[in-house]
Amino acid sequence: KLYEKELSILKAKNRLRKRQIFTNIIDLASNDYLGFAEDKEIRKNAFNYAQKLPSHGAKASMLVNGYNKAHKMLENYLKELNNFEDALVLGSGFLANLALFELGRKGDVFFVDEEYHASGIIGSKLTNANVIFFKHNNLEDLKEKSKYLNHYKRVFFVVEGIYSMGGDMVKKEITNYAQENGMLIIDEAHSVGVVGENLMGITDEYNLNPSKTIKMGTLGKALGSYGAYILANKEIIEFLINKAKSVIYTTALSPVDTLLAYFALKKLQNNLSFYKNEIKKRKLILNSDSLIKILPSIDNKTLLLKQQNLLKQNILIGAIRPPTVKTPIFRMIGRVNVKIGIIQKTINYLKDNIV
Repeated sequence: KLYEKELSILKAKNRLRKRQIFTNIIDLASNDYLGFAEDKEIRKNAFNYAQKLPSHGAKASMLVNGYNKAHKMLENYLKELNNFEDALVLGSGFLANLALFELGRKGDVFFVDEEYHASGIIGSKLTNANVIFFKHNNLEDLKEKSKYLNHYKRVFFVVEGIYSMGGDMVKKEITNYAQENGMLIIDEAHSVGVVGENLMGITDEYNLNPSKTIKMGTLGKALGSYGAYILANKEIIEFLINKAKSVIYTTALSPVDTLLAYFALKKLQNNLSFYKNEIKKRKLILNSDSLIKILPSIDNKTLLLKQQNLLKQNILIGAIRPPTVKTPIFRMIGRVNVKIGIIQKTINYLKDNIV
């Protein structure tokens, strides 16, 4: 047997992962922040529009014959909402992060927050540019690490809008410093739909300069679909289309997924006041800048036991273990379509260390 020993070690450490289908649960685990993945109106609008298209399938790479009217619709709407010159839809956030690190060439540098998403960490290993990590959300360390900017041709600063395993927002002084000294790359996977005047993320919240920003967002979290996008100036998007392997050698995103995200965006913008109000109420209960609540666990065993106890009450939370995080944590999402009382009850239970 090839991996029996390694799997047995994971099991002994309570770190063995399994796929599981959950039904009839109150979902406080997924990143479906606004409940759009379960929204029948969005589904109906997307499927009705998809019926009019010549193909519901992706068919090919975007650069062969996979570029669809649905892609163009979504890209145009994203540009309009975010005030960027151009947009590019991709198959996933993972692929988008791989593409972003291809912007770096020999003689360039990326300064990357140490808690940046794993897909970006992998992307950083594939680039020909220099990669320097700085302490999480720490401006002083970033300044120290970036003292010799004139040694490099192109300079990129890489951060998340809201960090997925901490729930904290990138500090404004870090985004300001990045835009003053180079190009800011910001992963808005967990901030779009959650912060900003128009709920378009940190670029919206901090009023960042689009000409000094490259924004990546996902379609599979607050927008309830699947896929991702990059927003930037026309030159950068054209470069990615021509050079990024995760664009060139990947089948295009399905038109149906694209339309689900498009109509989710429409619903969000048509009901901004409602969603902003519901988000505000949940942030107060979560005591968080985001809809992510992180609570520490004593150990993996306690983590899994508490998760199972909540499942008996039909409540699902995230039980996140190393190596995803340094120490085990409960990760709970204050989703807009879950009653506030249930969110509060779950927090109270998780704060109690008695199993």
